[in-house]
Amino acid sequence: MGVGIGISKDGLIGPTKREGDKRAPAGIFRIPFIFGKKNLGFNYPFYKMDRNYVCVDDSNSKFYNKIVNTRKIKKDFKSFETMRPRSGVYDYGLFVLHNPKSLKNRGSCIFMHIQKPNKAPTVGCTAMDKKELISILKWLDKNKNPLLIQAPKSQIKKLLPRNLKL
Repeated sequence: MGVGIGISKDGLIGPTKREGDKRAPAGIFRIPFIFGKKNLGFNYPFYKMDRNYVCVDDSNSKFYNKIVNTRKIKKDFKSFETMRPRSGVYDYGLFVLHNPKSLKNRGSCIFMHIQKPNKAPTVGCTAMDKKELISILKWLDKNKNPLLIQAPKSQIKKLLPRNLKL
């Protein structure tokens, strides 16, 4: 993990999250929406993705760290992730609002998504079994303002309110 840019990173120590470092961001992050191929009755903002949607990871682009429909914009980027890859890892997922101001080279396109069949590691995201992920997505409630809190186990207590016990 690398210390990311979110709501809070208070007290975290370690390397700073950078584009291409293969680290997941540590901190507290908003979850603005979930995405996938079909809305399964989620109680959360949902965006259906097709092969025209990409997440831009080229920090020289005005679309850096944004999901865009390539049919509706003028492409100014060289690097991106397809939001419906053949692997199926983005059939369902949630967008982690890391680096909300899209600061150059500070990391982009962070998701919680389906794990690859061979359980290969991600390059900055969090991945899990499809059934577990869908369970989490169905649990999310837009009225409760859920957050993602992630950090190395040795540092997680630094992020939590003092009155919250693990």
